[in-house]
Amino acid sequence: MKQNEGDEWQEPIDRSRPSAARMYDFLLGGNRNYHADRRAVEELLKTVPSSRELALNNRAFLIRITRYIAQAYGIRQFIDHGSGLPTQRNVHEVAEAVHPDARVLYVDNDPMVLAYGRALLDESPSAVILNADIADTDRIVDGLQGRIDLSQPVAALFVSVLHCVPDRDNGDPKAIVQRTVDLLVPGSVVVVCQLVSDDPDVSDKVTSQMQEDTGGKWGRVRTEADVHRYFDIDRLVVEPPGLMDVTDWRRDDQAPARQETREMWEFGGLARVV
Repeated sequence: MKQNEGDEWQEPIDRSRPSAARMYDFLLGGNRNYHADRRAVEELLKTVPSSRELALNNRAFLIRITRYIAQAYGIRQFIDHGSGLPTQRNVHEVAEAVHPDARVLYVDNDPMVLAYGRALLDESPSAVILNADIADTDRIVDGLQGRIDLSQPVAALFVSVLHCVPDRDNGDPKAIVQRTVDLLVPGSVVVVCQLVSDDPDVSDKVTSQMQEDTGGKWGRVRTEADVHRYFDIDRLVVEPPGLMDVTDWRRDDQAPARQETREMWEFGGLARVV
């Protein structure tokens, strides 16, 4: 994964304040995190004891759905919005296992994600990381030049990222999905899932903690109805098996154990652009 040409200067890594990307890395068993991230996860586990299982199942969903898109739709181009820290079986590795000529644009603006993405995944000429906020559609389009051909089908992934987006201005999650759909030709697909809960106390506690810990770089835990709204967009048709807890989306025998408790879960699915 290489730095995209024209990338601007990025913020320094702040080890004193947790980041959602590094907390997720810790939940997955990674080592690219700091004491502040681990402390924040410990607090999160008090409210959502199943957070580790949730994270592992979310990652397994990303792998499954990337492989499925490549196989079932023949798509060779992927835009991974809010890609997070690199780990095993990244999107480009899964896609390339099906189509060796697959191309992937990773989009993130977390300083540590950018640093590790460029340093550890530089061996792949087909994968590029772009320093951009996922709400900055214009900048993302500029970063696609010479990398992703918008005249051909594209898979746009918003996996476990829209809960980091506030409900305001250009950051409105549905508006981000809408602007992306507007760019895509028929035959493209869009994947969306985010953290949801039907317990207002859990939603409020997690939202409050994450907003405080990340210095406001977070949105909120939402509801399944909110996620359904993201797919209520002209030219989007939800594909079988529909919208659901992603743990059960075309689950296979490689999936991790389900959450023992279910205070919060990832909800979403896949839609085709028509």
